[in-house]
Amino acid sequence: MTFTFGVYPGGLLGDESGVITPVSPDDPARITAALRELQGTAPTLLVRAYRSYPPGPGLPPTPAEPERYLGEGRRLDLVLQYRGPGDRPDGWTDFVRDAVRTGGGRIGTLQICEEPNVDSPVLDGSAPGVLRALVDGVVAAKEEALALGLGLAVGFNAAFSPDPAEPFWSALGELADERFHRALDYVGLDFFPDVFRLVPAERLGAAVAAVLTGFRREVVVRAGIGAAVPVRVCEHGWPTGPDRPEQRQAEVVEEVVRTVAGLAGELNLTGYSHFGLRDADSAGPGLFHHFGLLRDDYTPKPAFAVYGRLVQELTGPVTRTAL
Repeated sequence: MTFTFGVYPGGLLGDESGVITPVSPDDPARITAALRELQGTAPTLLVRAYRSYPPGPGLPPTPAEPERYLGEGRRLDLVLQYRGPGDRPDGWTDFVRDAVRTGGGRIGTLQICEEPNVDSPVLDGSAPGVLRALVDGVVAAKEEALALGLGLAVGFNAAFSPDPAEPFWSALGELADERFHRALDYVGLDFFPDVFRLVPAERLGAAVAAVLTGFRREVVVRAGIGAAVPVRVCEHGWPTGPDRPEQRQAEVVEEVVRTVAGLAGELNLTGYSHFGLRDADSAGPGLFHHFGLLRDDYTPKPAFAVYGRLVQELTGPVTRTAL
């Protein structure tokens, strides 16, 4: 088992009000330079990118042309969002299969749906039939990858919920068949401790460990997903801004990443991805404007160097222990 890292490199992002456009366009050359610096001597770094089905202006692809950020060991962490109407929309599995064929060996991980357990306008849990799309998408992606001889990992993610009995998981377990379980390579977790609910600084590490342990041992098992299926942290971040010092962001990144990596062998955790590389607007009024490791002008916050050091130190083999 290998522990790997990633980052979302785009400036565009969404919150419950819709899409937040960055104050300045993405600069591919500066993004590439920042990714290269984060990766350092690590053999790989995943570049997170989002594509929506059906395509439309409400959720545009982000970042644009992510393939230009690949190479030198960097591969795509590609998210295929499902926003289609109905239980079995025509074209969804074709869209998934085409994404596998188009991305080919440039894809490291392929995530089907984005937070399908959250009923929010910009997330897939609000789409009718998302569970069916999730199951069909995972199967279609894996079948296409195997047919093409590709070694990409296929999975899905979910947002943290304080309710371990969240109905999503039992509903998924009822729908998932043996083909789904054979195709599933990982389950992702998105969580943002101390962002939306205050966590005292001295309790952050323990809170992160509790969330990861509960997700691994109490939540995913409700869908019939066993301990052999790895868990990845697909999105984590901590915004700066008023009353949120940049130095504290660096401390949070260090503590969360070290906690995740420290539990990797015990909980079968195989990776962490930071959200995201650059602020959408460093002078913006909301939390979602300030999640970057860089400011909107690409100057680094202290957390940028911290994350780069962790990527280089902690990328590598993990010794698995019994769950």
